[in-house]
Amino acid sequence: MKATNSQTEVVCFSVKGQVVIPRRLRREFEIEEGTRAIVVGSAEGILLKPITGLTIRRGFGLLKRKPGEKPFAGEWAEHKREERALEEAKDVRQGAR
Repeated sequence: MKATNSQTEVVCFSVKGQVVIPRRLRREFEIEEGTRAIVVGSAEGILLKPITGLTIRRGFGLLKRKPGEKPFAGEWAEHKREERALEEAKDVRQGAR
C-alpha cells in the first residue's frame, strides 16, 4: 500500500528507541495495538514494514506451487540436506588442516 499523502512529519525517539507513528499513518496502514513490523536498515535510513492483515492477504498464494513441481516441504528438505552436506564437507576440510 502506498501512502496516499506523502506529508513529512517529525517524530521523536524515546530513551528506549521507541517512536510514535502518527495517527494518520497508523490508520492508512491498518496499524493497531500489537501489530508487528519488520525493521530494515538501509543506506537511506530505517524502514518499518507493518505486518497487518492486508500485508498477509497480499502475500497469500505467493508460495503456491506450479503443477508438476514438488511440494514446498520436499524442496525445503532437499535444500536442508544439501546445506548439511556442505557443512559436513567444510568440517572435514577444516579437520584436515
